[in-house]
Amino acid sequence: GELLERTDASGVTLAQVQEAALALTGDIAQVPSSVSAIKVDGKRAYARVRAGEQVDLPARPVTVSRFTLDDLRPAADGAMDVEAVVTCSSGTYVRALARDLGAALGVGGHLTRLRRTRVGGVTLDDARTLEMLADDFVVLGLDQAARASFPGVDLDEERAGEVRFGRPLRDFTLGAEGPVAVFAPDGTFLALYEQREADARPVAVFVG
Repeated sequence: GELLERTDASGVTLAQVQEAALALTGDIAQVPSSVSAIKVDGKRAYARVRAGEQVDLPARPVTVSRFTLDDLRPAADGAMDVEAVVTCSSGTYVRALARDLGAALGVGGHLTRLRRTRVGGVTLDDARTLEMLADDFVVLGLDQAARASFPGVDLDEERAGEVRFGRPLRDFTLGAEGPVAVFAPDGTFLALYEQREADARPVAVFVG
């Protein structure tokens, strides 16, 4: 495309980047990238942008619990490369964090590389190559997968019976935010529940 503006970022300091990153940490309202896969009137935003349309997406609440800088080094043409570690909620756009970080510094910014190191309870240490899977293919059971992916609560048989019918658990504390996996006394995964004031209510029930 046509180059509209050029800004020299070589004078940006690590302290300035850290301060800007701190302002983007916590519960924030983030405007997703216009080239995201979010649908606008039934069509992906990126498809509309590529068709030459102007796309303005509304801000949405996200949580960035960690946004720390590992390195700041000069790149070509007066640019600076920032290496950062981000821990965020589902729905957060890291490319939008790069955009907003650059905007806060007055020099612009974009994402050049993204490496996902963890999703839920699955980390890079759990990753396997296709060759490794071909040699030792293992299907993770639903009970094991649920325990690895969500906070878990083991129920007594009376509570488990309520869950099997999809009923709320009255005056019951799950002890964690977001979906929590609940299990029968024998370890069977039953459902995902969320805390709603004093009660725990079903999000999805997997057994009847």
